[in-house]
Amino acid sequence: MTGRALFDPGLQPERTELAWRRTALAIGVGSLLSLRVLPAVVGDPVWAAAWLIPGIAGLAFAVLLWFRAQLRHRRVTAALLDGRPEDLPGSGLMLMLTLFVVGCGVLSAVVVLWWT
Repeated sequence: MTGRALFDPGLQPERTELAWRRTALAIGVGSLLSLRVLPAVVGDPVWAAAWLIPGIAGLAFAVLLWFRAQLRHRRVTAALLDGRPEDLPGSGLMLMLTLFVVGCGVLSAVVVLWWT
């Protein structure tokens, strides 16, 4: 390609990273809310402690997602600036998020079915 850039440097990868950051932030806030609300709803101290596990796991996942999004942003920017589209990252981050959301959905369904 002569004289044409493959992308607008910085804008598209940065918008994508910001979207991943918002996703991580939403998961983190939801996890903090679950840490605050679920123990009060459950009432029993033994079960309340068990309900802290999903909230803590969600917070850990949000932090992991945040850092993986930053790493992905750096890799995408470097690959596009160097003109090496074969070095673009795959869909691992999306798969990780999908598995987390499906796991949360299954856990929620089990809790609702068991609790009622």
